[in-house]
Amino acid sequence: MLQLSERAKNVQGSVTLAIDSQAKQMRQQGVDVVSFGAGEPDFPTPQHICRAAIEAMEQGQTRYTPAAGTLVLRETICKKLKEHNGLTYTPSQIVVTNGAKQALHNAICVTVNPGDEVIVPTPCWVSYVELIRMAGGVPVFVQTREEEGFALQAADVEKAVTEKTKAILLNTPNNPCGSVVGADTLRAIATLAVEKNLIVISDEIYEEFIYEGERPASIATLGEEVKEHVILVNGVSKTYAMTGWRVGYVAAAPVFAKAMANWQSHATGNVNSIAQAAAVEAIGGDQSDVRRMVEEFRQRRDAMVARVNAIPRLCCRAPQGAFYVMVDIRQALGCMFGRTKLTDSMTFAQTLLANKAVAVVPGKAFEAEGMIRLSYALSMADLQRGLDRIEEFMNQLTME
Repeated sequence: MLQLSERAKNVQGSVTLAIDSQAKQMRQQGVDVVSFGAGEPDFPTPQHICRAAIEAMEQGQTRYTPAAGTLVLRETICKKLKEHNGLTYTPSQIVVTNGAKQALHNAICVTVNPGDEVIVPTPCWVSYVELIRMAGGVPVFVQTREEEGFALQAADVEKAVTEKTKAILLNTPNNPCGSVVGADTLRAIATLAVEKNLIVISDEIYEEFIYEGERPASIATLGEEVKEHVILVNGVSKTYAMTGWRVGYVAAAPVFAKAMANWQSHATGNVNSIAQAAAVEAIGGDQSDVRRMVEEFRQRRDAMVARVNAIPRLCCRAPQGAFYVMVDIRQALGCMFGRTKLTDSMTFAQTLLANKAVAVVPGKAFEAEGMIRLSYALSMADLQRGLDRIEEFMNQLTME
């Protein structure tokens, strides 16, 4: 019998994308589904970005580019990092990738050996765990607590470090719970990384989506020595409503950047040349659409949090950033919907989708059982309509 590799056997599919796929399939069948699933802004890509792509095609920018990305895009990213983040990089330290997911894949593959441990704060994005396992690494979870606003504690990270630890994976603002790593914690982790010679993979894809206080600084800003340990990951998908364009990037020390460029040259080659031209305009052009989208997300967040907390057996905290709310469903577990017992977050999500045509992501996908994630990257009308259905669902639950 033909066999899969052990590596392939160990990789699980994305629960987030599976839920989203099921919701889309139901829509194709004529079902009116409201999806709180995938984290995809509902706004159209701004017109000036689309025009840049059209102009690139008309000018014949349809050929291969360097594997690491066009020079003009890498220069634009360097300018953004300097002016927006206070970080100085050269174009040779930038690698443009097929979305931030490939950036993370590249970063993990060129740094993690089989058996190396990577510390991952939880709740965490579903793909972190599988990306680490795909490289033969071992994810080590550091749990944050809902009662503390999912705030990461540096002492917990330090306790998780062993002789096998190779890297720490940070995501701030965080998907799925919208928490932001505090400045003191960030400094402590930076110190730890330098002292223990650890790599910090810093996923900053949601950096613009901050609703409380000032935009947090990147960990790479905490000194040149710290910066040498940091692989910064970002992209245009969330900030500019460009999820389908698939443009991400990494900024890193030369040794890491060169290795990732070499890796990518064999794995995929360059990112779509037309999308790269659009990304130049997105990152370097007018940012007024970004500010407008963030303000709309703020209003949706406030509406969702207020509404969820008014529904029986549900509660949540207001996220500081990103565009997700983690909802505590533990009071509903053990209840019955008709003849179906809600035993965990997966049965909750499946039953809700099947009976009320509302898609949510079970907390199990994020190492957060007893919770579900709701994205508020959908219109206010759809948001309210979906929450109406969730409230109706909750009101129909009975005790066993």
